[in-house]
Amino acid sequence: MIVRKRAEKAGLPPGTPVLVGERKVERVQYHAFRFNAEQLEERHTEFVKVVLGLRAPDSFLWIDVVGLHEVDAIRTLAEAFELHPLTLEDILSTHQRPKLEEFPHYLYLVLRMLRYEETTRAILSEQVSFILGRDFLLTFQESEGDVFEPVRQRLRSPQTRLRTQGIDFLAYSLIDAIVDQYFVVLEQVGDAIEAAEQALMEGNAQEILRTIQTWRHEMVQFGRAVWPLREALASLTRSENEFITPETRLYMRDVYDHLVYVMENLTTYREMLGHLVEIYLSAANNRLNEVMKVLTIIATIFIPLNFVASIYGMNFEYMPELRWTFGYPLVLLVMALMAGGLLVYFRRRGWL
Repeated sequence: MIVRKRAEKAGLPPGTPVLVGERKVERVQYHAFRFNAEQLEERHTEFVKVVLGLRAPDSFLWIDVVGLHEVDAIRTLAEAFELHPLTLEDILSTHQRPKLEEFPHYLYLVLRMLRYEETTRAILSEQVSFILGRDFLLTFQESEGDVFEPVRQRLRSPQTRLRTQGIDFLAYSLIDAIVDQYFVVLEQVGDAIEAAEQALMEGNAQEILRTIQTWRHEMVQFGRAVWPLREALASLTRSENEFITPETRLYMRDVYDHLVYVMENLTTYREMLGHLVEIYLSAANNRLNEVMKVLTIIATIFIPLNFVASIYGMNFEYMPELRWTFGYPLVLLVMALMAGGLLVYFRRRGWL
């Protein structure tokens, strides 16, 4: 479906709003907060005109959009806030890499929100777009369920700093919530890797190898969400603009430090997965060597026995041993002594 959607978009003029991705909700939801130091008004609706009517000169406005498939409604929202057509195009293209773009009257930031799915043991990635203006913040999500609820609860409290610090501090809080979720996912991934390491020592190695390969793929997806974001946050903390105050920029640097720590742990886990593959290959080679050693010992024991049997299997007429009364048991005794002697020799050499 993604490839087909991209094919439909090929050849269209730049800035053409076309959804590139999957429809993940039944109806687009708009969750809006209009607030200042004294009051807060919250609206949850399916109609874009309701949230557009909340704009006021003496208040800040945060509109959280869940669902991207109603392109006309989202275009109406973008036109109301004078978003560039290329920004609207990027919002609807849900496979963007994290990035920061500056426009005359707003900042555009793309992040990836991650969740760990216990049942499938997979890391789910969702694009979140931030539009930060002087007195407004727009966030666009693909589906329901996010990490913003603690921030919403803080915003509802009259004593919170979110009411007085400005809309840029709210944007920082939401970004911080997304980055903090990376730590949660990392902890769950770390537990899964440790479990795979333990199972590798005592369980089905072939099944564990598939698990390790799956996690290596998930780490690649994790890295695609984290590594470009480092560059975007670094640019956000260095650049001086009217949308982020110097005080909020200090908090942004703290988020950047957290992201660097996440990246260091991500590198560590990727190295651990590489070591697990090496352990698996080493264990497989050791098992193969043990099998080859046993087969070699068996072959070595039967070589002299086959030699003796082949001698007496020749059809010469004059073989005096063939007429001995005790010839047959004597040959069997000699063969048994040869096999027993080889077994004793191998055991003394530590090969058995």
